[in-house]
Amino acid sequence: MLDETNEIHPLFAGAPQSTEFKKLRKRIVRMTREAIDQYGMVEPTAEGAPKPKWLVCLSGGKDSYTLLAVLHELQWRGLLPVELLACNLDQGQPNFPATVLPEFLEKMGVPHRIEYQDTYSIVMDKIPAGRTFCALCSRLRRGNLYRIAREEGCSAVVLGHHRDDILETFFMNLFHGGRLATMPPKLVNEEGDLYLYRPLAHVAESDCERFATAMNYPIIPCDLCGSQDGLQRQQVKAILDGWEANSPGRRQVMFRALMNARPSHLLDPKLFDFAGLMRNVESTEQEQF
Repeated sequence: MLDETNEIHPLFAGAPQSTEFKKLRKRIVRMTREAIDQYGMVEPTAEGAPKPKWLVCLSGGKDSYTLLAVLHELQWRGLLPVELLACNLDQGQPNFPATVLPEFLEKMGVPHRIEYQDTYSIVMDKIPAGRTFCALCSRLRRGNLYRIAREEGCSAVVLGHHRDDILETFFMNLFHGGRLATMPPKLVNEEGDLYLYRPLAHVAESDCERFATAMNYPIIPCDLCGSQDGLQRQQVKAILDGWEANSPGRRQVMFRALMNARPSHLLDPKLFDFAGLMRNVESTEQEQF
């Protein structure tokens, strides 16, 4: 589909023409389509009804740029029947280059909203020295994004979490939370009025990095959490990196395991009725004779 026309969305203007990049781009688009279809992210609408509207969250990192570009590519090709609104939440972090994203989005002709909320000061005030900021920062960010989505008439908040984020969260819950859980590709918020989607759920972090770098998007680092040492996520990432180095492809195998759960072979009686599991006594008695 990507080769059938020379027309491109401005987000892909200047894309490398190498075979390697074209394969990378097709792979990311294909995997994103698979996740959208597999997890039912496009709401069915009645004929003549307005298209669903998604709030696409843009932090300025490699993952959110990849998400923005691929969703607009799918929309551009007529493969994603939704309206897209990019949104950046400026959380008041020191040295945040506030003009980069507005200028980029204007240049690319992407509908967007820039929101300023100083959650940075709240995080710095509430979190004791030596503790990590991520949990509170994430909650404050998510609350603001839900509010913005409602104000803009969006039915979904769309995030750029990728395969590796999902794997890392699984192992953080396993090692530190004592539960088997991760970030699902699709969920409904606690209030029940908004979806939260992760269309890059099948896409590797390395592919996002290669894509955003090749496109020369203006990457903005997160100075708040990126400045902290010893984060649990960093520790888990190092473990996964080691496993991947010793056995290439291990990450993908582990990710497939998350899609192939067998409740009867785990230990949670809420997921499987172990107490009600009965052997076939009649069959056993027949075998004895």
